[in-house]
Amino acid sequence: MTYILAIGDRTYSSWSLRGWLTFAAFGLDLRAASAGLISDAFAEMREEFGGSRQVPALRIEEEGRTIHVWDTLAMAETVAERHPDIPLWPQDPTARGLARAMVAEMHSGFTALRGDCPMNLRRRYAGFGPSEAVRADLARIEVLWQRAAEIGGEGPWLFGAYSLADVFYAPVATRIATYDLPVGPAAARYVRTVLADPVFRRWRAMGLAENHLQPGYDIDLPTDPWPGPAPRSARVASSGTPVNAACLFSGKPTVADGLVEVDGQLLGFCNAFCRDKVAADPDAWPEVSRLLDA
Repeated sequence: MTYILAIGDRTYSSWSLRGWLTFAAFGLDLRAASAGLISDAFAEMREEFGGSRQVPALRIEEEGRTIHVWDTLAMAETVAERHPDIPLWPQDPTARGLARAMVAEMHSGFTALRGDCPMNLRRRYAGFGPSEAVRADLARIEVLWQRAAEIGGEGPWLFGAYSLADVFYAPVATRIATYDLPVGPAAARYVRTVLADPVFRRWRAMGLAENHLQPGYDIDLPTDPWPGPAPRSARVASSGTPVNAACLFSGKPTVADGLVEVDGQLLGFCNAFCRDKVAADPDAWPEVSRLLDA
């Protein structure tokens, strides 16, 4: 069985982030096919995934047949159905019911927040003034997060342990971070938890490595540093001999234009994308951390 997921720009496509987290956050193997949201390649890619009008779109290849699923909620339920051994939903029935309701509300609601504050993982704005409608969405989100905390178990996520509820609210957390939206201490702690999550950090690092700049997403406001954990110092290098002979991700030989200096050590990779995703956030990648900490 093979899962293949069509996604858009990692920096801007909040629905793509949901789809990818549905697999990556639970350790499920996944191949990703990506294309810029505003490109001919995007339309061509969708045709390979059952003609979906949106991303993410999932193609499942198994036993000589192909299954197409699009829409993040349909995708989440499909994955939960196919992997009953993995706790994608909270185990407690009361918590599970609330989690499903929260996911459905996120999926269909909060239009002011989503419209006024599109996801942009490249930016942290200073001085953004949310509308009353956005403030109302934020108030409702805080109520839901508080209810989840009251019935969830021990742990930093919405219901204690990570679940599909966290998958669907991760883009909300990034919006709060990007636009410095006003929330209370408990919600702010949850946002920090999302930003520090290594799986999310890998997604963001890949988006920075893609460096797709889409018009209409940046606004004319001052910016501050990204509020997530500060990664180790890293820069692309032009020459030298890396400490590793094979790419830490693919196992292929390193190439001359695949060099990154991290904390004074020169690492090599098999292509520019591997290089740039490490340069964006070395600590997001366990393979890199193991080598550097050895």
